[in-house]
Amino acid sequence: MKRVMMMCAVVMMMTIMVTEMSAQAALSNEEYKWNFKPAKNHEPPTTEPHYQELIDKYGGLYIGDTSKKELYLTFDNGYENGYTADILDTLKEKNVPAAFFVTGHYLTEEKELINRMVNEGHIVGNHSFHHPSLPKVSDDRLIREIRTLEDEYKEVTGRTDMMYLRPPQGTFSERTLAKTAEMGYTNVFWSFAYKDWEIDRQKGADYAYDKIMARVHPGAVMLLHAVSSDNAEALPRVIDDLKKEGYTFKSLDEWRIKEEMFFH
Repeated sequence: MKRVMMMCAVVMMMTIMVTEMSAQAALSNEEYKWNFKPAKNHEPPTTEPHYQELIDKYGGLYIGDTSKKELYLTFDNGYENGYTADILDTLKEKNVPAAFFVTGHYLTEEKELINRMVNEGHIVGNHSFHHPSLPKVSDDRLIREIRTLEDEYKEVTGRTDMMYLRPPQGTFSERTLAKTAEMGYTNVFWSFAYKDWEIDRQKGADYAYDKIMARVHPGAVMLLHAVSSDNAEALPRVIDDLKKEGYTFKSLDEWRIKEEMFFH
């Protein structure tokens, strides 16, 4: 009798595993490149309906509550260009939270800055270890890219609270959204950005200020790059003037808590 029960249990477990594998295999791996459609007069942008559907399905984020003048400031940090300390100085002086999405190179090379981000109350997010397009890699490689960065983050900071992912290169598929959500991650895209990492786009702090102020909108998830001296120099004035306009800067954790309360 015991042998029969054990065999039944094994069969059930194998059935569950096959079902889960089949469901995962059935997910589309068509690669998409994130984009949004900017609006005028500080109105919130939109994105492709299919992208919105996938983001909603897998609990991602690209824009906050557009009925409130709240902003989420995020930076992508693939390498250090000497400006992150200045940015952190500004954020500390202005009491503004931010999220920094880092790669493996940044974590291993800039441990002091990583610890400063954490100690000053900012979020350090996952941008993968080697920055590949996730739809182009296998599930095993995807998991290694994410978990290896987590392990390095724990080694550097002693913390295990990494829960936000910015998809490398802005590419994604339903498979990658599902897999990373299964791993406990919130995929964070953006509703504002400009090519501030390109050398020929570095046109001075006034240019960066104008770009940011022209496109900011309620609920904006702002993507900036810490490699830009323009951003570092413009940031104090951007923060001050946006606060004067009634905007408040929020942490991604605040967004996540509100979402969890809403759905539970």
